[in-house]
Amino acid sequence: MTSTSGRSGGSLLGAPAAMLRSVGRFTASHSQSAGYAVGLLLRAATSIHYLPRRLRFTLDAAYAAGVRALPVALTVAFFAGMILALQTGLELRRYGQSDAIGSIVSLSMCREMGPLMTGIILAATVGSAIAAELGTMTVSEEVTALDVMSIDAVNYLALPRIVGLTIICPIVTVFADLVGVAGGAAIAGTSLGITQTTYWSAVRASLAPADEWLPEDIYVGLFKAVVFGCTIATVSCSAGLRATGGALGVGRAVQHAVMTSVVLIIVFGYAITWLYYFLLRG
Repeated sequence: MTSTSGRSGGSLLGAPAAMLRSVGRFTASHSQSAGYAVGLLLRAATSIHYLPRRLRFTLDAAYAAGVRALPVALTVAFFAGMILALQTGLELRRYGQSDAIGSIVSLSMCREMGPLMTGIILAATVGSAIAAELGTMTVSEEVTALDVMSIDAVNYLALPRIVGLTIICPIVTVFADLVGVAGGAAIAGTSLGITQTTYWSAVRASLAPADEWLPEDIYVGLFKAVVFGCTIATVSCSAGLRATGGALGVGRAVQHAVMTSVVLIIVFGYAITWLYYFLLRG
């Protein structure tokens, strides 16, 4: 009787202990991963003087990222603009405010949807490719060979990719914004009965006020894109350089890079919006 009750009490105490151990391992693992990524970004920032030597690699990384992501980003942006115009236009028409659809689509694309969609697409296409490439080099000990030759893997492998993706993300975002607004124009003219003159006049009035050279909604969105590009490249390089365990480890590194990048894109997007529109502007 005593032994049975003792085993029962041990099992009751063991379940919370096992849960705490799992939470502790999860927290420790992700803290180490975050710390490595931040350290990698700082090391890349302090190695920026090596960039002229890596200019060819940087341009290749930017070109590859832009070519790989641009068709998908433009397709998604066009249909996102159409969906946004259709869904909001149906509701605005009930209140006789259909003329405002141009302002809503343009502001939504430039402020949030354009950078967000571009960042997610880059994470899924370019970020996964970076993690797979560097992960393969790591598990095949090519990175170790660079260390043996006294070549810093950060400024040789990570720096060009971080700079290239940071540059290309806002450029792809600009095209995504334009195509998304054009998608809204297509729906406004064919399904909502709004003339192209009315639609584009609303777009111009909301995005190009006379007293501003670059409207705040555009440069806030482009700043988000810069942050997203840097985040995706840093997380992907970090995941690839920390890969272990052969082909299976490379697959885990790619999965970790994409999942972490998407989560950080959403979190950073909200944080930048809150900081600018609620804190800085008061």
